[in-house]
Amino acid sequence: MLWYLHLCAEAGIVVMEYVDRAMGTMIERQDGSGHFEEVVLKPTVTVNNSGMVDLAAKLHDMANEKCFIANSVNFPVRHQADIQVF
Repeated sequence: MLWYLHLCAEAGIVVMEYVDRAMGTMIERQDGSGHFEEVVLKPTVTVNNSGMVDLAAKLHDMANEKCFIANSVNFPVRHQADIQVF
């Protein structure tokens, strides 16, 4: 989220609200241990300018490339963003 908000600020996008409902898929082994197979971030982002919706959606890919957490885990982190206008 922090990289995303930073990139939006640099691009002149005013984010009015950001709510994320992340979902993860875990694989559990027979011994009770396990690991995440994938995480999907499902943010709902509200911006104040309808002309910025496409750019706001595209910035999620760039934020994912720069994200410290996404770059530190051994499973994919994807985004399914919903961009709304205030």
